[in-house]
Amino acid sequence: MILSMTGYGKSEVQWEDKNIRIEIRSLNSKTADINLRIPSHLRELESELRKKVTLRLLRGKIDVNIYIEYNGENAPTLINRGVVSSYMKQLKGIGDATEGERMAMALRLPDTLNTPREELNEAEKKVVLETLDQTLEALIGFRKDEGEVLEQDFLHRIDLLEQLLLKINILDPERKEKVKAKIANSLADLSLEVDSNRFEQELIYYFEKLDITEEQVRIQNHLTYFQEVLKNEFPNGKKLGFITQEIGREINTIGSKANHSELQKCVVQMKDELEKVKEQLLNVL
Repeated sequence: MILSMTGYGKSEVQWEDKNIRIEIRSLNSKTADINLRIPSHLRELESELRKKVTLRLLRGKIDVNIYIEYNGENAPTLINRGVVSSYMKQLKGIGDATEGERMAMALRLPDTLNTPREELNEAEKKVVLETLDQTLEALIGFRKDEGEVLEQDFLHRIDLLEQLLLKINILDPERKEKVKAKIANSLADLSLEVDSNRFEQELIYYFEKLDITEEQVRIQNHLTYFQEVLKNEFPNGKKLGFITQEIGREINTIGSKANHSELQKCVVQMKDELEKVKEQLLNVL
């Protein structure tokens, strides 16, 4: 089972006269890169919030936004009546304006609003942490859905790679015969007398250099292991990435030994499919 690093979760709860809303977005990243935006009175919770997000989401570029809106009569921001009254008296002596106009101007001047420091109590702390848990669950569910889509794409690519590997297995004997015939024809053109035993020895040595049997076996083993790791518990994105690196090395080795046009075409197609797998793996947890 794999999880995508892309995800979105949102939870909202009504508590007393506050509306608490938490939104989390995540994208792919090599580490846990958390950007936390919270109201000032929740700052004492910051380390706990970060720890909880890291433990659940493990890694990714993660944006956490916590919004708290007041919908009752206990809004923390109050109008500083004395300051507003003083401003209006001063404005009255400056020029002609209605009381409503003076009020509008006064409210735009400094220090007309007073926001006392709000204290975080245990009840609100509990609600915020529970809402965060709900949001994380929603995001993980999103990641699972994305992971299922990615898994199907990986299985499709692995199947294509296995088909191309099978084609290489079929072409390999033909390749060897062509190489052997090419060498024999070249020697015949030279009109030289050749020791047959020595020729066979040299041919065997040359074929050992061009032999791709080990690479074929290793690629098949890597492809099988890739499918096994797909079913493992997450996180497995990095391990899958290492396996694709090994597959790429074996494909490159076959390409360097190929000496056969059709086999080279298979190598190019395998590289293309493997590159698509690597691109998608960047988003796997």
